[in-house]
Amino acid sequence: MKSKKQRSRHLKNISAWVVSADMGYGHQRAVFPLKDISEEGIITAGKNDGSSAKEKKSWKRLLNVYESFSRARGIPWVGKPIFAIFDTLMHIPEFYPIRNLSRSTYQVDLLERNLNNGLCKGMMEKISTTQLPLVTSFYAPAIAADMRGYEPVFCIICDADINRVWVAKQPWESRINYFAPCGKAAQRLKSYGVPEERIFLTGFPLPLDLLGINLATVKSDVGQRLFYLDPNNRFWTNHGQSVEHFLGKKNSTFRNKRTLTITYAVGGAGAQKEIGGRIAMSVKQKIRNGTVRLNLVAGIRPEVFSYFRDIKTDIGSGNVRVMYAETLHEYFQQFNAAMRETDLLWTKPSELSFYAGLGIPIIMTPSIGSQERFNRQWLYEIHAGMEQKDPDFTHHWLFEMLNDGHIADMAWSGFLKARKLGAARIMEVLETGKMTRSNSPLER
Repeated sequence: MKSKKQRSRHLKNISAWVVSADMGYGHQRAVFPLKDISEEGIITAGKNDGSSAKEKKSWKRLLNVYESFSRARGIPWVGKPIFAIFDTLMHIPEFYPIRNLSRSTYQVDLLERNLNNGLCKGMMEKISTTQLPLVTSFYAPAIAADMRGYEPVFCIICDADINRVWVAKQPWESRINYFAPCGKAAQRLKSYGVPEERIFLTGFPLPLDLLGINLATVKSDVGQRLFYLDPNNRFWTNHGQSVEHFLGKKNSTFRNKRTLTITYAVGGAGAQKEIGGRIAMSVKQKIRNGTVRLNLVAGIRPEVFSYFRDIKTDIGSGNVRVMYAETLHEYFQQFNAAMRETDLLWTKPSELSFYAGLGIPIIMTPSIGSQERFNRQWLYEIHAGMEQKDPDFTHHWLFEMLNDGHIADMAWSGFLKARKLGAARIMEVLETGKMTRSNSPLER
């Protein structure tokens, strides 16, 4: 729990309408660090926004389509062709050559029709009661507010690259401001026609509790994590002086209070849960002898919780923890707390890719959708993530990579290269209209 002093340092006198959507965990996770500045709490479009039964049904239908196609990818033989239909709708063009992509698309026109037919109507009626900044992590509320002349509007980008649908039909006339998580996303917004002055390269809004005042918490956690990820002292021999420079001598002394911890997390649609089971079976002996601790994250999916609970029962060790909650708020709190003692985060390259900024190396499962392919590429470019090898042989390949210091190197690269201060920068823009810029890896 944050103290009043910590809260006031970030909140000051900021208040905003904070809106998200139930389309996987990414959009909700992006606004969770902003919950304390949210007017009437975080609003989920189509749920607690005063929307009509008809509009709620429309949002529910969109969510069902998203989850169905996400899970369909894993169906043998027919899954990939079925998913390809959905992926075509959200296709993101190749980044190069850099070119003007501001022309409207089918997806943009479809969104406009849905908005004119009442999508986001409930949200607009709700936020119109009090004139405050609108901050949203989903494109539909931002476009809806912009179409109705509402200002100011801020849209959080949740991936390293995005589809054209995130930008207004006539971007040169739009007043939407964007918070970009990385340079590639900012550059893509420019190619879609968004003026540079409306793009703030903030970084993804990571949980404030995992950073601490002056990054004290994350410095301490990264310093300890690097020891667990480097059992043979390969990384420390090469980079120890650099680590001590950035983290301080106090955080570069091993305290050895726990066990190497792997966290496997499924996405909001519950896809790929079987990979977690395969990892658990592969490292079963290491779990039982106490050299590995495994977190299996079910999120708010009861069927995934049931599957992981059976895995835990089969292994029969307290070194397996199944994380499940009935609400997103409770789940995010559990997950964030677990990150402090997580050494490896194994998940699909979703918005969790940006947790590399916390010095947590990412092992990536197969991508689901165009945006995740670009997140994967971003992790490769900053050397903070790697593609999973055969989960059935985790006990072989993963520990070879730990022994040679490769995983620790990924953790350190992510910590230095990925932006960490997204939430603070967003609050700064909301309060002042400007954003502090720095080239220092610890001030971005």
